[in-house]
Amino acid sequence: MCRGRSRNTDLCPRIKQKTPPLLYHLVSGLRKRKGTMSSDETVEETNGDSFGKVKQRFKDRSQKVVQTKAIMSKKAVQTKEMLSKQAVKIAKQAEEHERFINKVTHLLGVLGFGGFCFLLGARPHDIHYVYCLFYIIFVPLRWIYYRFKKWHYYLLDFCYYANTIFLVDLLLYPKNEKLFMVCFSFAEGPLAWALIVWRCSLVFNSVDKIVSVLIHLLPGLIFFTIRWWNPESFAAMHPEGSSRRASWPYVEDKSYLLTWLFLVPLGAYTLWQVLYFLIVNVLRRQRLLRDPEVMTSYRELSKKAQKANNLWWRLSGLLGDQNRMFMYIAFQAIFTVATMALTVPIFLSYKLHVIFQILKISAAIWNGGSFLLEVMPKQVILKEKKKAEIQPAQPQRPHDQSLVLMENSIETNRSTEAS
Repeated sequence: MCRGRSRNTDLCPRIKQKTPPLLYHLVSGLRKRKGTMSSDETVEETNGDSFGKVKQRFKDRSQKVVQTKAIMSKKAVQTKEMLSKQAVKIAKQAEEHERFINKVTHLLGVLGFGGFCFLLGARPHDIHYVYCLFYIIFVPLRWIYYRFKKWHYYLLDFCYYANTIFLVDLLLYPKNEKLFMVCFSFAEGPLAWALIVWRCSLVFNSVDKIVSVLIHLLPGLIFFTIRWWNPESFAAMHPEGSSRRASWPYVEDKSYLLTWLFLVPLGAYTLWQVLYFLIVNVLRRQRLLRDPEVMTSYRELSKKAQKANNLWWRLSGLLGDQNRMFMYIAFQAIFTVATMALTVPIFLSYKLHVIFQILKISAAIWNGGSFLLEVMPKQVILKEKKKAEIQPAQPQRPHDQSLVLMENSIETNRSTEAS
């Protein structure tokens, strides 16, 4: 036998000579086919092993991605819970020290308002920086407080949407005349009249009420100074060789005014209304239905109107209780259109604009006085009653008992003297 030869090689010459040609070719063909099959099987096994390894790698990677997503989502939930707990903790601590905080707030509120009035007269062209600083600081703090009270959906209202646009205009595009006119329409339109219609109160011992007033009042004052008191605007309003007050060049074009003081702001308002409806009434609908304590603007107005059974409640129910939300949207749209239309004459007249500023400030101060004298005493009485109901009856100390006995003896003496 031939040794040292591979299985895939031909038969050795001796066997080839002794074997018939037909049989020889048959045997050699079978051996070649067998060798080819074995090599194919080896390749298939190798390919199968490599494919299995690749598949396993993809499987491992997908598992790692799923695990990473689970860890990230868990951390996000934990962070959200931690922030919510901290917000609740801060709000509770604020309620525990409410009286002291009210005194400090009253002091800082009066001093801050006086300082703002001084800056308004001394440096009117820099007053918008004060407004930006106020908004950046106090709106996040308000979210913390409102999150605890379940009022955080108020921050989706139009006033916050408009104030965000004001911030963009003042910090990023201060020389954009078109954006300025849109902001002017928002500030002296819906926001300014909401200050009067919704009776915002300037109460210096309440941070919440101060912030509410300033969010509606400050933007109008800022755009008033830019419109009439900004030194850069004086050059346009007082051309050389002219003693009388002149308007800005673009004010002469009435169609331009109507477009950027009414039509474009109305389109921006419509965009907000659509987004608000989608978020509150579609995306978060189940959340609001599960928890009736979560407040929105519509819920608050509906509760107050239903309790008072006033004209607003009767008008909103003209199409049935199921359509009160759409009636509310319609009334708000009418209010917005009317107030935006009034910004055109205010924009054109300096005297009318000054009168309007005085009207807004006077309304806020008047409502603040009404709140202090009429509403606040009732709220204090209700809070004391709730505390008395929640806290268990504590045993009286000897000192308190002696006081009670003394009062009883005085009352008996008075009754005997009267008899």
